[in-house]
Amino acid sequence: MSLPRCQWVPAGNELYTAYHDFEWGVPVHDERLLFEYLILEGAQAGLSWSTILNKREGYRRAFAGFDPRAVSALGTRDVERLMADPGIVRNRAKIQSTISNAGRFLEVQAEFGSFDTYVWGFVDGSPIQNAWQRADQVPVSTIESDALSKDLKRRGFKFVGTTIIYAFMQAIGMVNDHSRECFRWRELQT
Repeated sequence: MSLPRCQWVPAGNELYTAYHDFEWGVPVHDERLLFEYLILEGAQAGLSWSTILNKREGYRRAFAGFDPRAVSALGTRDVERLMADPGIVRNRAKIQSTISNAGRFLEVQAEFGSFDTYVWGFVDGSPIQNAWQRADQVPVSTIESDALSKDLKRRGFKFVGTTIIYAFMQAIGMVNDHSRECFRWRELQT
């Protein structure tokens, strides 16, 4: 018998199931992982999450394991190389924003001591615990994602609209949006 999961998890998709069961909604405080999720959520704009999951290892190879310092040092030749890389989404604006966002990420680290301190400050350091019954109840943005998105944009980040940022917040556990029937919902209550 399979475990009850959120309705958005496609049956039989092992990659998606593993992402849901072991990553989505788990509080993240590791700087490299925070940068990875921020970039991957932006890369997903206009695409399916399964596309990004399938290209995740390609992104890790292409962007130095999501080391923001190494990514921020990439230049024009690197952009052209990345535009030819089938392991990632070959969208010039998204590639350029990844490089630019790495620089902005480093600036936030310098200002706040860590990106973790900065981003988790938007939820007072603790995950928001929701209790949705159905997938259609889950919002695509909130007051918190609006505020974080606005501040990231003010700091020069790209591909950080409120919907993208809400997905980022869900992914890194700033909000627990597992549905009540999902086995992970109770496990992630704090």
